[in-house]
Amino acid sequence: MFLGSSLLGLQASGQNITQQQQPFKGVIGKTSADSKESWTFPVKAPVGAPNVVWILLDDVGFGASSAFGGVIHTPTFDSLANNGLRYTNFHTAAICAPTRAALLTGRNQHRVHEGGFSHVWASAGYPGWDGRIPSDKGTIAEILRESGYNTFGVGKYGLTPDQDASDAGPFDRWPSGKGFDHFFGFLGSQTDQYKPDLIDDNAHVTPDGRHLSDQITDKAISYIERQKKAAPNKPFFLYYSPGATHAPHQVATTWSDQYKGKFDKGWDVFRQEVFTRQKQQGIIPANAILPDRNPSIKAWNALSADEKKLYARFMEVYAGYLTYTDHEVGRVVNYLKQIDQLDNTLIMLVIGDNGASKEGALTGVIAGSLAESMGTQRSEAEQIKANLANIDKIGTPEGTNANYPLGWAQAANTPFKYWKQDAHSEGGTRNPLIVFYPKGIKDKGGIRTQYGHVNDLLPTTLEFVGIKAPEYIRGIRQDTIQGTSLVYSFDDARAASRHMVQYYYIFGSRSIYKDGWKAGFAYKPANKARGIISAISVADTANNDWQLYNLNEDFNERTNLAKKYPEKLEELKTVFEQQAKINNIYPFITWDDVLNRFAVPQRKENAKLD
Repeated sequence: MFLGSSLLGLQASGQNITQQQQPFKGVIGKTSADSKESWTFPVKAPVGAPNVVWILLDDVGFGASSAFGGVIHTPTFDSLANNGLRYTNFHTAAICAPTRAALLTGRNQHRVHEGGFSHVWASAGYPGWDGRIPSDKGTIAEILRESGYNTFGVGKYGLTPDQDASDAGPFDRWPSGKGFDHFFGFLGSQTDQYKPDLIDDNAHVTPDGRHLSDQITDKAISYIERQKKAAPNKPFFLYYSPGATHAPHQVATTWSDQYKGKFDKGWDVFRQEVFTRQKQQGIIPANAILPDRNPSIKAWNALSADEKKLYARFMEVYAGYLTYTDHEVGRVVNYLKQIDQLDNTLIMLVIGDNGASKEGALTGVIAGSLAESMGTQRSEAEQIKANLANIDKIGTPEGTNANYPLGWAQAANTPFKYWKQDAHSEGGTRNPLIVFYPKGIKDKGGIRTQYGHVNDLLPTTLEFVGIKAPEYIRGIRQDTIQGTSLVYSFDDARAASRHMVQYYYIFGSRSIYKDGWKAGFAYKPANKARGIISAISVADTANNDWQLYNLNEDFNERTNLAKKYPEKLEELKTVFEQQAKINNIYPFITWDDVLNRFAVPQRKENAKLD
């Protein structure tokens, strides 16, 4: 029996979980003798409520970590998965800010106004697109803080509007205004790992020169240590969200050099090795077939010796970066074990907020301005030459935009097609989820195939710890939570999926899932698109027709059934239209629109790719 089940009685008994000022229930007379005092005491979490740790990585790829069949060593993730549950049919929003908004609120991205980003250049003045999460869409941190938890966040936030991100605020859309007692990290979408744009609570601070992951781990441990000394029995919520493994790929050579020579066989061999391991681990169906290499990507054996040398080094650095990130997560896990809190901590680890990143384009990038680093000012040959001249900067503080080439993005995304930003594709939206709770997980090492979405983690957490979603937060009536709790699947690997409908939309790319069927539309920007937009759109499909897949039989979308089942396709397109209206998706904002906005000086000034 899970802890959550034993605590549901608290809800039935009418416990009012809120930190709002309660009505005075005493008596006021003219003197104390004919008066009766009434005190409001802080709300306490349910007795025995576990600590909660959410870990969200960035730009990893489904097949990168060894926990999900990859060849990159992630021993901490392996241990959590081997003693918990692996969810292999879990999804994100295909790009970071929408994923984070859906995660923290338990609602769809456009429903909480985060259709794109909170950046000036990629937001718009419409309800689904203004990048400002409304107060009636409370976060997990707000709910848990008003339910007797301490709440901490470290790493990447990504949901503060550019206009609000100075030390003058306003701070209502900083982490502190969204329920976090303390936050240490950065507000934007990307930052240098050695020179981060760093905040500590409500002020920018000077980084100390260490890698950002090292700093945020120290801070997370210090938050827990301080809280447990002051209130040993009070549970905490920690949102651990490193910048890793988003660009810039930066990590000490002690980590990247562990992989020297490991990728000399190239991305084609890598994909096949990972695919085989995934079958062996039961991560993918035994009869699965690996999709062909994307036609925009060259066969490894067709590359020159210089290209192989360059591209292998890109992947060595990325692999070291991921293994180092696993190590830092391990420091938090080991600290919890050291203070005897690990067995009473629910950990949910999402390995990536979207698919592997295609933003390194075909040749990879190292440093320079955003447009230059993505090769938009150079031919492919010129970019390769420039990268070779700077190969020793990959992974270092001088590699200020380092990101691997597209071939490795597809490899890291094994067994799927496409990648980050592609909301029409499982390669853009499917990410590994690990659920760990030693006191309650019976099927240790179990695999779960139920359909899930990032907005499910909030209701899962609330049900598990025994807290009902509040009707009001700070006097504001709350909107409906749209996610579906996954607790039903913890003890039952064969339970039918309960998350039945889910839309996806990122700047034109879109899809709709319903009952195992999925229709997707691979938006391709107009030919007039140039610069950043054309670079990050490389290798999208050539046509813009809707496609149809039966994911129950074809999990990695190899067979398009649109012509075979046109009625099913029309049914799903109708569902998408319904979801678009419910969730504020309209008007469609596409990459072409973003390009036009990027050209506006005041928007371009703060532009950063997620």
